[in-house]
Amino acid sequence: MNLFESLVRPNVLKMKPYSSARDEFKGTAKVFLDANESPFPNGLNRYPDPLQRSLKAELGAYFGVYGEQILLGNGSDEPIDLLIRAFCEPNRDHILITPPTYGMYEVCANTNSVSVINAPLDLDYQLQTEALIERLNDCVKLVFLCSPNNPTGNLLDEKSILQITDATKGLVIVDEAYADFSGFSMLKHLPSRPNLVVLKTFSKAWGLAAIRLGMLIAHPDVLFWLNRIKAPYNINRMTMDCASQILNQKGTVAQQVQQIVEEKNRLVSFLESSVLVNHVFPSQANFVLVRFKDVQKVFQHLLSEGIVVRNRSNLPECLGCLRISVGLPAENNMLMQALRALERTQSL
Repeated sequence: MNLFESLVRPNVLKMKPYSSARDEFKGTAKVFLDANESPFPNGLNRYPDPLQRSLKAELGAYFGVYGEQILLGNGSDEPIDLLIRAFCEPNRDHILITPPTYGMYEVCANTNSVSVINAPLDLDYQLQTEALIERLNDCVKLVFLCSPNNPTGNLLDEKSILQITDATKGLVIVDEAYADFSGFSMLKHLPSRPNLVVLKTFSKAWGLAAIRLGMLIAHPDVLFWLNRIKAPYNINRMTMDCASQILNQKGTVAQQVQQIVEEKNRLVSFLESSVLVNHVFPSQANFVLVRFKDVQKVFQHLLSEGIVVRNRSNLPECLGCLRISVGLPAENNMLMQALRALERTQSL
């Protein structure tokens, strides 16, 4: 019996999944006349592998998991949506999130008529574990935890994540979009926690935001249900080729991550000494959350200098905060110069 059959929506449990031409034939052939493709060869005239087996084998080797544990999606947003569609019955089941956090969890839930339970982070942006566990019930099918968290930048407590995973009958999804900058991952706990799911992306450290490739890594029984409802050819050939190429450049990517971390430390040192700043929050990501004394004035000044940052003041416990991504040294210098110019006007 599939481990997660009791969590799956009844209609997904009963449905017959779509079977594409490339699902039905596996192996090699001289002539393909089964999928109504163009017969004129141009390198892209054939449908791609619907399960991306070759790329998953490469990714599995890199992350230390089996290819059968990986689902690839259009960014991380597609796996988030698939999880909700597979496991949450509309107008009955819930997801649980920990605001302030990544907004797409709630958007996907709302799109699918699934209600959202909030278990806010504390003032240090850490999990309030006992309070969160009290909110769990049989209708909470999915718990979304972002670590390092967006927009706050901090790692969530590992012990707390494991406590929550052990306490729920549903799935705990840890979104590790920024984990490459922290050096920490929950992947090592997958063998002992079958209800743990890890999300990763090529959009951040790997520098491939434009190709829109995200990964879900989980127990194969979770993937069984997600593969039943995903689009048959959801990852295109060019995206797969691009991802495979960047995996062969992991040394360069590691150097870029190290440079971003060093630049973040330099930026943090400057911000902590600025008279414009109330507080700089600890960050293990490629951005920093900063609480300014007059956030709107700083935000508008930066815009006037052609520098775009993200105003996060509308999020819970983020009043007065800007989220600043770490750029190239020259870009960070421009940011600091603009803030110094504003500091001088403050001292006049």
